Amino acid sequence: MSTVNVVCPHCGKINRIPQKEQYAKANCGHCKGSLLESKPVEVTARNFSQFVGGSDLPVVVDFWAPWCGPCKMMAPAFVQAAAALPLKAQFLKVNTENEQALGAQYAIRSIPTMVLFKNGVEVDRVSGAMGAEQIIQWIKSKS
Repeated sequence: MSTVNVVCPHCGKINRIPQKEQYAKANCGHCKGSLLESKPVEVTARNFSQFVGGSDLPVVVDFWAPWCGPCKMMAPAFVQAAAALPLKAQFLKVNTENEQALGAQYAIRSIPTMVLFKNGVEVDRVSGAMGAEQIIQWIKSKS
């Protein structure tokens, strides 16, 4: 059976788990938190590369700012998309106001911008607010 590396959304440790179509239960070997909890994780420059580079799952990063109206409008859709894809994709949020270096590193020119990473490499990006179904379809089409 093949395995997949998943970064725990609670403690940030990498877990190697069997790759399945669906999971009834999957817990972190370190903190025992559920790996199925698929709400977006707020990341910083300190742990960004751990999540993006440590996961075999597609990683979707929402670059946003608290003053951005479209970012606020899209936030619930991003949460819904994350909930719909447990252990199919990992969802991260980067506050570009607090993490300006990350925004500059990835040449974020407008927000919201979502960047899709696979095996630590950017495979696609899209700018502008999207609904949950649009986000899910975009991820599935690029993964």
